[in-house]
Amino acid sequence: MIDKSTYLHVKDHSVSGETFQLKFNSELDMLETYPQPEIDKLGDYYESDDYISHTDAKRNLFEKVYHFIKSIALKRKLKLINAFNTETKTLLDIGCGTGDFLKTAREDQWKVYGIEPNESARNIANQKVEQDVFDTNHLSQFETQTFDVITLWHVLEHLPDLEEYLTQIQRLLKPKGRLVIAVPNFKSYDAKYYQNFWAAYDVPRHLWHFSQGSISKLMKQHQMEIENTHPMIFDAYYVALLSEKYKKGFMNPIVAFWIGFKSNLKAKRSGEYSSMIYVIKKS
Repeated sequence: MIDKSTYLHVKDHSVSGETFQLKFNSELDMLETYPQPEIDKLGDYYESDDYISHTDAKRNLFEKVYHFIKSIALKRKLKLINAFNTETKTLLDIGCGTGDFLKTAREDQWKVYGIEPNESARNIANQKVEQDVFDTNHLSQFETQTFDVITLWHVLEHLPDLEEYLTQIQRLLKPKGRLVIAVPNFKSYDAKYYQNFWAAYDVPRHLWHFSQGSISKLMKQHQMEIENTHPMIFDAYYVALLSEKYKKGFMNPIVAFWIGFKSNLKAKRSGEYSSMIYVIKKS
């Protein structure tokens, strides 16, 4: 029997105000949000004007900073996938939001496809990449071994049927293809510092909360393995800024910058960055 003791109680600061438990899965070294919303009600927790990844809004300083950092991140993401030196350059971005990464890759001669469950975000994305973004149901319709690269940028933690998605991803990757996953790391310094106010828990939209060990174990269960990892330095600052708002009622940029800086500094020794990119290949 798997031990799933309560690790923390965390409030949904963005939408509902409800409190959820984080259960520790000792077998996989990960946390699980409990209770998890039913599938047909999960979308209700994304109905907020503050959910930035579903809009292109730049209404205030926070959103403008978000999009500035996002523009830098897009260039780094493109550089990462270009380093794989694939011949056919076929890309699937699962949870593509408003399609900016797909647009960036497409402009660099990648053949791109996206999966996005949110209809409004999907409509925005399809204006950028000529109707090549689909609802979640379309994932099973792609042919086996279609893609050189599959990416999930801060998406894996949102997926309700984790095992089914990983099975599909393994099926869709070419034999020498790469899966690229970016997820928060609950073992980072900023996670430990903010505890139940840590913005990257983002319950109940984040159903799973990963460590490096849990990613490794999950991939092995699906005949994949971690090839290498990359830190997401900016995430520590962004998450700290939002965590300060949840904890104190305002963003407090000076303190947030210090905690983000301290988290990155400690991670240079421990390897436990606030968020991490995993490059994964088939075993």
